Amino acid sequence: MAQAFDPAAATAAYLAQLPPALHEKARAYTQGGHWLILWGAIVAVAVSWIILRSGVLVRVREGVERKKPRPWLAVAAVIVVDALLELVLSLPWEVYAHWWREKAYGLTSQGFGGWVSEHLLGAAISLPVVALLACLIYALIRRAPRTWWLWGGVVTGVVFFVLNIIQPVLIEPLFNSYTPAPPGAVRDEVVAMAKQVGVPHDKILIYNGSKQSNRYTANVAGAFGTARVAMSDVMFKKDADLAEVRGVVGHEMGHYVRGHVYWLSLAYGLMTLAGLFLVDRLFPLALRLTGAKGVTGLADPAAYPVVAIILAVLGLLATPITNSITRIAEADADRFSVVNFNEPDGLSAALVKTIEYRAATPSRLEEIIFYDHPAVGNRIRRAMDWKATHPKASSRPSP
Repeated sequence: MAQAFDPAAATAAYLAQLPPALHEKARAYTQGGHWLILWGAIVAVAVSWIILRSGVLVRVREGVERKKPRPWLAVAAVIVVDALLELVLSLPWEVYAHWWREKAYGLTSQGFGGWVSEHLLGAAISLPVVALLACLIYALIRRAPRTWWLWGGVVTGVVFFVLNIIQPVLIEPLFNSYTPAPPGAVRDEVVAMAKQVGVPHDKILIYNGSKQSNRYTANVAGAFGTARVAMSDVMFKKDADLAEVRGVVGHEMGHYVRGHVYWLSLAYGLMTLAGLFLVDRLFPLALRLTGAKGVTGLADPAAYPVVAIILAVLGLLATPITNSITRIAEADADRFSVVNFNEPDGLSAALVKTIEYRAATPSRLEEIIFYDHPAVGNRIRRAMDWKATHPKASSRPSP
C-alpha cells in the first residue's frame, strides 16, 4: 500500500537540499539586513540633521527670494541642493549596504564602477520627480495649511501611480535590457501559460538581471498597458527546468492577473496620507528638538530636512505594516501559481534557490516585522499542503 504523502516531510526534504553551512550563511545575511533597516534610518536622520544644522538651505532660500518672493523656485532650489548634499553624505553608507555587503556574500558580480554609475543614474532620475512633488506639496501647505496633508496624500499617490505606469517603458530600460524569451521550450511554455490566464504573451520578458545581482528572481511592474512580467537571466543560468519556470512565472502572472499593483498602490497611498498627517502634527516638536535656526515654519522649504527626519522615523516604525502588506500579496501570488499551473514542486524547487538571500525559517515575529515575502519554509509548506490535497497536480516528484 502506497504511503500517504507527508507535507511536513516534503518541506523538510526541500530545505535539506541546502547544507547547514549555507542555511547559516543565509541566516547571517538576512538578520544582518534587519539591522540595516535600523542603521539606514539612523543614517538618514543624521544626514538630514547635519544639513539642517549647517544652515545651507536657509541661505539658499534667502538667496532665491532676496529681491522678491519666488516660492516655487525657492522650493526647487532647496530640494536640489538638499538632494546633492544627501547624495554625497550618504554615499559611504550606500556603498556598504548596497554594494560591498552584497559582494561579500556573493550576491552580486557587479564592479564598483558599474554600481556607482547606476546609483548616480537613479539619483538623477529621482531628483526632478522629488523636486516636482515637493513644489506641489509646498504649494498646498501655503494655500491650505490645515488640510494640506489630505490633498498632499492624494497628489503623492497620483504621482507614484503614474511613475509605476511609465517605469517599465522609460525607467527600467535605462538599467537593463528587456527582450522576449528566445524561441524554444521555455518560451512555448510561457506563451501557453499566458494564454491560459489571459496575460498578453508579449508581456513576458527576460532581462539581464545578472548585471546587478546573482539572485534568482522575477518581477512584475507597470499598470494598464505597460504592465509586464520579467524574468532575470539568472533563472536560466541556474539550470531552471520547465517546472520551476512554470512555478515562478505563474507567481508573477498572479501579481498581474490579480491586479496587486492597484490595491498595493491604494494601501501605500493610505499610508502616505497617514504619514503626511503625522508630519503636520509632529513638525513643531521635531523643529524644537532639532534646534533648526532660520526656519520660519512648515511652509519654509528650508525645513525640508525636519520633514525628512520625521518621515525616516515613521518609515522605520511602519516597517512591520509595509512588509505585511507586501507579504499578503506575495502569498496570494503563490496560491495563484499552484492553483492555475499545478506546480507545487516546481515552485518549491525554485524557492530553495532564493534561500541564499532570505533565510528560510525565521520566527513568526521576525517574519511579521522584517519579511516582505513569506518565509521560504512557509511558502514551500503551503505548496506541499496544496499537493497533499491535489495528489495529481504536480508534473514532478518531491525530493
